[in-house]
Amino acid sequence: MVKACVLFAAGTNCDQESAYAFQLVGGVPEVVHVNLFRSGERKLKDFHILLIPGGFSYGDYIASGRILANELKHFLRDQIEQFIADGKLVLGICNGFQVLVKCGLLPAFERPFDPQTVTLDTNDCGRYEDRWVYLEVEDSPAIFTRNLESPMFLPVAHAEGKFLAKSAAILGRLGQNRQVCLRYTTPTGEPPGFPDNPNGSEDNIAGICDPTGRVFGLMPHPERFIRREQHPRWHRERVDEPHGIAIFRNAVEYARRNL
Repeated sequence: MVKACVLFAAGTNCDQESAYAFQLVGGVPEVVHVNLFRSGERKLKDFHILLIPGGFSYGDYIASGRILANELKHFLRDQIEQFIADGKLVLGICNGFQVLVKCGLLPAFERPFDPQTVTLDTNDCGRYEDRWVYLEVEDSPAIFTRNLESPMFLPVAHAEGKFLAKSAAILGRLGQNRQVCLRYTTPTGEPPGFPDNPNGSEDNIAGICDPTGRVFGLMPHPERFIRREQHPRWHRERVDEPHGIAIFRNAVEYARRNL
């Protein structure tokens, strides 16, 4: 039995869809409020997968994901470090991706909770972007994107999704380590401008992993394309399998085989 924790905090709003996605691929999801881990009523070690879902945790006050990131860093650090050391999986989607980069769980070149080196900034267009995008699946160690074909087609919904590295050296290191998992692209695989790159991300980066491939964050929402009817043109185009469901299946199958 693969148990997936969908972490919940004030302002999270994609927890139920994310739990349903795990359920569809044979996982056993549970939505757990962060305060239950802080109080000791629940333990992260009881799960195989940790998902930090999308939404607006704590209203995105201060900066998107910053408050929840600080909670993980200062109150759950020991549990999360042990969770990762045990070979378990961590996934952050949209606001969850923002949390992972701001607490230092990504890109984590040296260790979990490294000082922050990348961020997700305000979209170049200056507004919230809610649209479907195409994604190039890059060669990487990420468990979640194994055997996925390009282009993927997933929705984005964010105002602060522009991936920025602290320096050119950090950006280069991500490339050298093969930690870039997803890039925005066009339907024909050409370098994208707006709106194919919906936020102006450097190097068109839409998702990265840590060096192990077991911690993964992305701005698009795979949990919003887990049924073929969710495709905006499902009644006109053939949809063999929703592109988002494979990310959850890869995680559950990995955990079932290895944990």
